[in-house]
Amino acid sequence: MVRTLNGVWLIRGRDGRLSAYAPLEDAVWCWAEQHPGGPWAAPRAVGGDQRVNPVLAVGQGADSYAHLVSWRPTGAQEAGLVHSTHFRPHLAALDWNRLGHPNTKGKQTGVPAVAVDAEGRAHVFVRNKGGGVSMRGQKERGGWGPWRDLKGREVTGELAAVTRASGRVELYAATPAGILRWAQAGPGHVPALDDEPLKVAVRPGTLRALVTSEEHVTLFFTDEKDTVCAWRPGAEPVELLGCAGPGPVSAIRCTLDDIDCTLLAQRSASGRVAFAAYPTEQESAGAWWTDSGPQLPADAQVALAEDAEGRVVAASLAPTPAPGHRRVLRPAACGSGTRAG
Repeated sequence: MVRTLNGVWLIRGRDGRLSAYAPLEDAVWCWAEQHPGGPWAAPRAVGGDQRVNPVLAVGQGADSYAHLVSWRPTGAQEAGLVHSTHFRPHLAALDWNRLGHPNTKGKQTGVPAVAVDAEGRAHVFVRNKGGGVSMRGQKERGGWGPWRDLKGREVTGELAAVTRASGRVELYAATPAGILRWAQAGPGHVPALDDEPLKVAVRPGTLRALVTSEEHVTLFFTDEKDTVCAWRPGAEPVELLGCAGPGPVSAIRCTLDDIDCTLLAQRSASGRVAFAAYPTEQESAGAWWTDSGPQLPADAQVALAEDAEGRVVAASLAPTPAPGHRRVLRPAACGSGTRAG
């Protein structure tokens, strides 16, 4: 499955309103609630008038600002990365800021990923033409540092970037040899590659990293047996449950019936959204899929967020609309009551 949308693209802003981001035509578009818990307004383009390619990475800092990263065409068969910050759902995002190319120049090398540290500095990651990973990060007092080669080899599929509870940034990538992990040793440090990969057969494009405690990040991925697995560095991966469908899972940590739970969502083979929940970091308790909602297009992507009322909201977005139709965001609350837009 080729994704052009990477990261947590459904987020809650500082004003409590949910917003969602996706590449559409030659721009990035934002859907937003008209007020917390209210109906959704029509989408609008963000990031200025500069044309961008149909690819987007989204990250969010502790300040709730959205960081958007895309590729822009720079010439025949060439592209460069750009970054924008969106402060509020109903305010204009900053114009696209050029980040350049990890190999100075060339064609688009992969779908980027972005994570924001405790100081509000964005870290942009992308596969380079050598098959490893490169990073460029914001400086504490403004501007951007240089492109840095983080090493790695034969990286395939989308990267998974995450910010730990400590505010430090981590990155995960799939390769034929297993899963690579980069982690910061301290604030402002360049993420360093672990000495050895996690030796597991992983399907590219299925990585999803989630902060599940003060100490841990849990990485979800699909193995060669179509099983969703959960892995926390320092332990062995655990087989959680069979895939509901072919795409990646979305995951959120939330409270269900007064229990700290991890909720997973995935477009199922039946075409609906399948949900599964289990007590956070207690994979041995088991999890089971339950289908919900309407039929979705085959390439629909699903995201989860918690709204201002404490309800978990699932949103789906079809990257490829049917002929004669525009892409439509379909949000619906998973908690008490339902909501559609």
